[in-house]
Amino acid sequence: MRPIIEFCTNNMHHGTEKLMKKLEENPEYDVIEYGCLGNCGECYLAPFALVNGEIVAAPDAEGLEILIAQKIKEIEDMLDLLGG
Repeated sequence: MRPIIEFCTNNMHHGTEKLMKKLEENPEYDVIEYGCLGNCGECYLAPFALVNGEIVAAPDAEGLEILIAQKIKEIEDMLDLLGG
């Protein structure tokens, strides 16, 4: 299953645009940009993305990249455990 990583246009001031573009280069990911993800409080405070619908947030874009990779690994491990 390909992970779906969603970014909010309004969150790009935190430096997530470069990360989004980098992740878009990976053919294993579906990366989507929305005008709003409905998490305005989160959006204002810190870089964040949704990974398969779950909020992943970090103090900076570099940390977000690490946490997104961890979340994807966690999802893949769970799918392997379930035999999917």
